[in-house]
Amino acid sequence: MSTTSIIAVRPESRAMLERQKSAAKDPNRLLKQGVWAYFLLLIFEGALRKWFLPGLATPLLVVRDPLVLWLLIVTWQRGLLPINGYMVGMMLIGILSMFTAVLLGHGNIAVAIYGARILVLHFPMVFVIGRLFNREDVVKLGKVTLWIAIPMTVLIALQFYSPQSAWVNRGVGGDMAGAGYSGALNYFRPPGTFSFTSGNTQFFMFAGCFVFYFWLNSQSINRLILIGATAGLMAAIPLSISRSLLFGVGITMIFTLAAVARKPQYLSKIIPIAFALVVALAVLSQATFFQNATEAFLSRFTSASETEGGLEGTIGNRYLGGMVAALTGSSNTPFFGYGIGMGTNVGSMLLSGGTQFLIAEEEWARLIGEMGPLFGIIIIMIRLGFSVKVGLACYGKLSAGDFLPWILLSNGLLLIPQGQWAQPTALGFSTLIAGLLVASLRSVPQKRAVATS
Repeated sequence: MSTTSIIAVRPESRAMLERQKSAAKDPNRLLKQGVWAYFLLLIFEGALRKWFLPGLATPLLVVRDPLVLWLLIVTWQRGLLPINGYMVGMMLIGILSMFTAVLLGHGNIAVAIYGARILVLHFPMVFVIGRLFNREDVVKLGKVTLWIAIPMTVLIALQFYSPQSAWVNRGVGGDMAGAGYSGALNYFRPPGTFSFTSGNTQFFMFAGCFVFYFWLNSQSINRLILIGATAGLMAAIPLSISRSLLFGVGITMIFTLAAVARKPQYLSKIIPIAFALVVALAVLSQATFFQNATEAFLSRFTSASETEGGLEGTIGNRYLGGMVAALTGSSNTPFFGYGIGMGTNVGSMLLSGGTQFLIAEEEWARLIGEMGPLFGIIIIMIRLGFSVKVGLACYGKLSAGDFLPWILLSNGLLLIPQGQWAQPTALGFSTLIAGLLVASLRSVPQKRAVATS
């Protein structure tokens, strides 16, 4: 028997040949897997830090950073990472801010490096994702997100009704005090697999984009998974006790309706969406767990709205609040700021021994406080400029009948311009949605993304 025939009948050899053929078709397959690893680590790094590897909670905080560094180096070496003004501006200011922080600011090089990695590593990662992924990859990631959303809903329901001492509510490093955050009616806001409750909110806002998209393209996904993820999203809103999640899902719904309004032939697709939402709400409303969660959510919503001055005050404080104040209140800030990294929780711990806002909770105020009026405002302008350019490109795709970039933009505009990048999970979701927006503008065969020029 010939060597060729022997190889042909060996399963392991056949599998190896298939892998070789696949690699030949897509030479960047390993790099794409790196992006998938970034996504999965973003979702599950909190679980590692709380439940499975609590002794490594501190180093796992930056577990995605070595992966990002490797992806940046390899994509650069392969000529897949084109230079653009957004990336150069961020990286240059990040490097300069390290020096000003050490020489003129807080003086702690570890804090400066930790703060600069946001601009030097994670923002360029946006263009790595946008270069390695294309529209089909974005759709695949969306399907996986809906699969994850179903057990995630079950998890947050368990956390919602379990005491803070329960294993599912254990905090970072195995903290027995629990990872839940103050909610309403003696219920705590559940964090899901994340280290903090904000991660759970950002995940379901992200998942909500794909829920709405796949209802408009239901033929491309398993209908049971879509229904399950839709019910999960509906349940997650009250279970999370998060007004931000309700606001984010509402924005995505508005973007979806605006898209459909431009294409009257898609109006018929709104009926299944509306029907699914009504049925999910009707079924969930009969469940005691949903009723209790809704009461807690409404109590939190009412009390917070009264404090902040109703919906107008809530939106103003949550999204628009602090922007103008950051620009007008920077007159007393040193020209080069107090030092990059000082406004992060890690920076606070290293500099003061505790977690507190040494500069500001709002993102724009943190940027200006850390890097000073000049560098801080330049960073803000880069983020706004990138958002505008991607937004215009998404609108162009919408005009051509492609809804995916437009619906993803609903989430991107909440995170890219002024998302709280000092928090690792928020930074991860901002990086991910920005990269997927760029990737969604690229079809197969791959073409140069609009936002990377």
